[in-house]
Amino acid sequence: MQKIMVCVKRVVDYNVRVRVKPDGSGVMLDGVKMSVNPFDEIALEEALRIKERAGGAEVVAVSVGVADTQQQLRTALAMGADRAILVQTDAPVEPLAAARAFLALARKENPDIVFLGKQAIDDDANQTGQMLAALWDRPQATYASKVEILGNKAAVTREVDTGLETIEVDLPAVITVDLRLNEPRYVKLPDIMKAKKKPLDTVTPEALGIDLGQMLKVVKTDPPAQRQKGIMVKDVAELVDVLKKKGLIR
Repeated sequence: MQKIMVCVKRVVDYNVRVRVKPDGSGVMLDGVKMSVNPFDEIALEEALRIKERAGGAEVVAVSVGVADTQQQLRTALAMGADRAILVQTDAPVEPLAAARAFLALARKENPDIVFLGKQAIDDDANQTGQMLAALWDRPQATYASKVEILGNKAAVTREVDTGLETIEVDLPAVITVDLRLNEPRYVKLPDIMKAKKKPLDTVTPEALGIDLGQMLKVVKTDPPAQRQKGIMVKDVAELVDVLKKKGLIR
């Protein structure tokens, strides 16, 4: 194992209550805390654990987005990544555009594994990893809950409707991770200070020879419908009566 590439995305922190813009054109981001996508943190943690077990492997964190995405890449460096690369663009980054950018970086870096979270918590698209594997023409293993490196292969355990299944893929491969894979490490202040000295390169899509042109158009963004206020009932008989009046039971 020589090199592992981990793709991370800048998203609104999962603790923040997302608010929709008054005109419905999107969500409000001004002054909102942004963080590394939680699934991508798990992907990075797994890469770091493989590095620690194997010894000597290089972990490269990569992302696509605005200049401020450097903050999230610095977090990845503080967790333990060796260096980072940002494909900087002000355009909206769609799954296919991200996959094209990561493909260009994969061809440049030649990693043994590309790790991604199974989805991002902002769009829940769950597409980028699969698209990258198809474009790269390499095996893929999705929803990983356990990863074992077996020489030039990886054994990946994933959850399916009937239980667990383990598949074996040749390396290089694309692996997307699920929540149960691990628990990301806590970043300490000394690690944050060390991360400031680690290399973080910025490139443009043009320099990589790719087009991140927008193919999707967001027509409108609506907040979730408000839940109806519940009522208290004294006993089962009253509950049944209320349900009958609402037409939920007969």
